[in-house]
Amino acid sequence: MTKFSDLNLNPKVLKAIDEAGYETPTPIQAEAIPPALEGRDVLGIAQTGTGKTASFTLPMITLLARGRARARMPRSLVLCPTRELAAQVAENFDTYAKHLKLTKALLIGGVSFKEQDAAIDRGVDVLIATPGRLLDHFERGKLILSDVKVMVVDEADRMLDMGFIPDIERIFGLTNPLTRQTLFFSATMAPEIERITNTFLSAPARIEVARQATASENIEQAVVMFKASRRDREGSEKRKLLRTLIEAEGEKCTNAIVFCNRKTDVDICAKSLKKYGFDAAAIHGDLDQSQRTKTLDAFREGQLRVLVASDVAARGLDVPSVSHVFNYDVPSHAEDYVHRIGRTGRAGRDGKAMMLCVPKDEKNLADIERLVQKEIPRLENPLKSAKEEAAKDSAKDGAEEKKYTTRTRRSSAKTSEPRKAVDETTDSAKDRQPKTEERQAKSEDRRPKSNDNRSRSSDNRSNSRSSSNRSRGGRDNGKSVVGLGDHLPSFIALSFEERRAS
Repeated sequence: MTKFSDLNLNPKVLKAIDEAGYETPTPIQAEAIPPALEGRDVLGIAQTGTGKTASFTLPMITLLARGRARARMPRSLVLCPTRELAAQVAENFDTYAKHLKLTKALLIGGVSFKEQDAAIDRGVDVLIATPGRLLDHFERGKLILSDVKVMVVDEADRMLDMGFIPDIERIFGLTNPLTRQTLFFSATMAPEIERITNTFLSAPARIEVARQATASENIEQAVVMFKASRRDREGSEKRKLLRTLIEAEGEKCTNAIVFCNRKTDVDICAKSLKKYGFDAAAIHGDLDQSQRTKTLDAFREGQLRVLVASDVAARGLDVPSVSHVFNYDVPSHAEDYVHRIGRTGRAGRDGKAMMLCVPKDEKNLADIERLVQKEIPRLENPLKSAKEEAAKDSAKDGAEEKKYTTRTRRSSAKTSEPRKAVDETTDSAKDRQPKTEERQAKSEDRRPKSNDNRSRSSDNRSNSRSSSNRSRGGRDNGKSVVGLGDHLPSFIALSFEERRAS
């Protein structure tokens, strides 16, 4: 088995490696370091978490051990897509070069230009930078890149995703291609990346230690297919599902990274987790560098359990003991899925990656499965099963309540006596009938004789009404009208009396 001592590294570098506790190089390190020490260009393709940083840092330090830096003219240049990855490379440089008198400068956004200018003016052996801040210093006349001997492009596919390819091409043009050695590393090889390597690398040693865009076999993967009950409740129900998945892992989830596609979702998700008692914090590109560094340090040291991040933390976040990765959103780019879940299962450890997929993201999920060339196992939605159980219990309770209500109605119907009430009403009407006839007789006696014409007209009207009643199917049984009270009009009584006499 190959050891670091077999790779022809500087003895002081080997001493630093031994003090760091490393003995055996990873496959990408074992294959990339020898051609890099020979001065050849290197094209390294390997999944994240395989030790690519050391594969270019160690030979670079060995090559720079001889020589002296000049002001504003760095001897080597390392380009990184994010501030976090650049900071990690700087930490690795400090670890491996602590026995050598080499200087470095870190050029990233969110930090004062004044301090960075002072470091560049003193002269640096290693310049570690993000493309945007590097070009800012160059345009201000603070940098001369023609003396760069070793140029490293780390996470080139992430550079492509972030739109840095034009900046990378411009930086390549600022260096001297005749004296420049290029070390180019990427997890995937998109057509645009391959075009750049063909343009700027000269007969590179191509090293591919794993199939492109493959995840570690130590990572257990799963996806939960989720559909909200209503469109306006998708966010809240999705966050509830995330909390349920974290709680279901229990003590197995010692720490976790939750990845979101948008910065706004990062903040909302972190606040939601903190509201429900989870130890969580957010990190994304809009935060101050000091706050991002503080949050990352707390996560590395185990003081923070859940880190909610955008893809800014998907690359180069070196925390070997991350137990879980939760993809709150399905990545828009399939390659990002490999980098996200690569934060767990590092250094031979086991890891678990779970993803939440809503109907609109099913196309992106299909792209991911096509890229990794396997189907991601589906996991049952714990909220759906709980909801179904609650629905069954509710239906059972409703059936019992309906049964009880039906019995109650039947018993009440049996105890009621509607016929008795009808009989009482009929009897009361019969009791009132003699009084009504008596009142009619009195009104007839009080009627004046001169009202014959009026009575005839009343008779005609009553006859017409009675005929109309008969035409409508009404009955004329010769009985008086019942139920009109004490205010019976005289003409009604007259007409009824005459009809009875006839």
